[in-house]
Amino acid sequence: MQIGSVTTPFGRRPISLAQVRGQMKTAEMRPGKTADKWKIFRDASEARAVLGIQDRALAVLDALLTFYPDNELSEERGLVVFPSNEQLSVRAHGIAGTTLRRHLAALVDAGLIQRKDSANGKRYARKDNGGQIEDAFGFSLAPLLARAEELAQLAQQIAAERRHFRSAKEALTICRRDVRKLLTAAIEEGASGDWEKLEGYYVQLLAGIPRSPTLKDIESVLDEMRMLREEIINQLEFQEDSQKTDTNDVQIGRHIQNSKPESSNEFEPRSETEQGAKSNPDIGRMREPIKAFPLGMVLQACPEISNYGPGGAVGSWRDLMSAAVVVRSMLAVSPSAYQNACEALGAENAAAVMACILERAGHINNAGGYLRDLTRKAERGEFSLGPMLMALMRTNGSPGRRAS
Repeated sequence: MQIGSVTTPFGRRPISLAQVRGQMKTAEMRPGKTADKWKIFRDASEARAVLGIQDRALAVLDALLTFYPDNELSEERGLVVFPSNEQLSVRAHGIAGTTLRRHLAALVDAGLIQRKDSANGKRYARKDNGGQIEDAFGFSLAPLLARAEELAQLAQQIAAERRHFRSAKEALTICRRDVRKLLTAAIEEGASGDWEKLEGYYVQLLAGIPRSPTLKDIESVLDEMRMLREEIINQLEFQEDSQKTDTNDVQIGRHIQNSKPESSNEFEPRSETEQGAKSNPDIGRMREPIKAFPLGMVLQACPEISNYGPGGAVGSWRDLMSAAVVVRSMLAVSPSAYQNACEALGAENAAAVMACILERAGHINNAGGYLRDLTRKAERGEFSLGPMLMALMRTNGSPGRRAS
């Protein structure tokens, strides 16, 4: 590095260590480097938010570049421009003097230009006997040339992020439209289901979108909105499947009689009392809440859930419920589906069911739909958690664990 590459400003203007480092970096620029000044200006304009400069500062930078005679910035031809404030103000569309000085300082702080002040602070060029500029004092455009590649990369990155944001926003708009129209159709055509609750969740999602959302905000709401759309579609499909099932009750009854609840492959067997109770028309009024099983039994049947507890362990029901929320999100189970399960089964049993679903995740195509099906069975008094846990305990206790 050349020692003379570091200069300090005239008068009371301070210099920061960041500006000193910027001058040192500029001095290390590759000899003979050139770049189109207007291409660099466009890149800097694209990256203005990252650089921390405003549109008026860009207008001042544009005015400074007009005082450089060539389109190609080149160190061999000099990189210092020396207009007066009056000349700069005219080319910057009549910007006021105090505003001009403030934005010049902003460009210096952003590392886009450097001051090269004379002994008395005046801007001018000293020429030799042949009329060629020997030295000049004013504003150096060398940082723009030195950072040309960096600014181009920043501009490309910001353009890509903008495209990603626009794509995510469009996807959210389409998903919102789908959810809104599906809910309207279900309500107006009298389809069975808790559509008011789903609509409330939809309104809650919309209310959570900030006035000026970031990409992270949009993607977060989009994920939840997609799960809500999937849940609505699954409920409509379940109704269609139920209608088909009602027309084939004889075959269904024969299938139930031939099933083997004691098999370890049966993931949700029911007790004989529960199987017989289905014929009782008052079962919805008579069923009792599903009892909670010991935590140790749940962890023995579902050891994988411990990996998702606080600190990678589950030592209490509270830890298990925290782990279940993590697993719920991981398996793309919607919050409303899990909330329904908590209401039907109880919070502890719902967490235990999520642990069971995690244990058999490789055998379940749609964890959200599966949980909704179990919830409906629980509401009809047709589901028991005990046989499910016992089946998993037999499976996990055997040498052929997970081999089904």
